[in-house]
Amino acid sequence: MNRVNKVAELLEMLQRTCDTGFVLALHVRFTRPLVLYRTYPQSWCDHYDLNGLVMLDPAVRWSFCNTGVIQWDDPSLDDPGGVVEAARAHGVANGVSVSVGSATSRSLGGFSRSSGRFDAADMDRLSDLVETLHLVLDGVSEDEQGPELRALRALSTSVLQP
Repeated sequence: MNRVNKVAELLEMLQRTCDTGFVLALHVRFTRPLVLYRTYPQSWCDHYDLNGLVMLDPAVRWSFCNTGVIQWDDPSLDDPGGVVEAARAHGVANGVSVSVGSATSRSLGGFSRSSGRFDAADMDRLSDLVETLHLVLDGVSEDEQGPELRALRALSTSVLQP
């Protein structure tokens, strides 16, 4: 199975698990991901982007400083900007973040669902899935015009949009 098909399969699995959405920033180098997939409600994406919440997001900050898995309501996540509460107001709740990889090529994921908190087994599966995506994309050419990278980025519309 080629990389694009494998990533598409894993994204479809995530869609079934995370009914209120997810974000994946894979192979972030410096501050730019190789590929970004986001399925949160458009109202949340617009609010998040227009207000520059990535700069305040405690889960993003945690993910750049740590590897592992953390619940968004973990008391150690300092959230003075109220990002988690704002997400909840937009229907994005019961979240968990996953961070894998090295400091020079980190992959981050944020996942939410309406059915309640993710338990330890769920978090292990999400962590394994992000790790798999990270490994599958290892070595992808960063050539913006390369066919493989273009196909991976096109999954944002071909697989993740209704």
